[in-house]
Amino acid sequence: MSNEITTTNLADFGWRERKLAAELLTVSCEQGFPDDFEDEEVIIMFNRNSGSVFFTNAEFQVAMMNGDKLESFYTTPYNGHEGFADELKAEYEQNSEDWHEDDIQYLKDIGILPEDEEEDEE
Repeated sequence: MSNEITTTNLADFGWRERKLAAELLTVSCEQGFPDDFEDEEVIIMFNRNSGSVFFTNAEFQVAMMNGDKLESFYTTPYNGHEGFADELKAEYEQNSEDWHEDDIQYLKDIGILPEDEEEDEE
């Protein structure tokens, strides 16, 4: 086994991770990929540190299970806030003063925050 944090080699997946991969495939057939997830060079990846199993693609986007739904999982570019759309929005609303302007713009760009959010605070 490699020392890499992430792997796409199914031989490195345990039984739990293989079951999660099967669930991803099944749900993607039933629901399709999230609307903002590009379907170019899509692979299943396992993160050994977090235990997460997810889809990723040529754009390094991530889609994973959020309950029984396949959703995009985001990482902001400046401070690396991670989560599903609803989680990031809630985190921002709880402590917006701690967010870097690049991360706020990212949330606007992907539609989590309305484009005029920052203007309301000025």
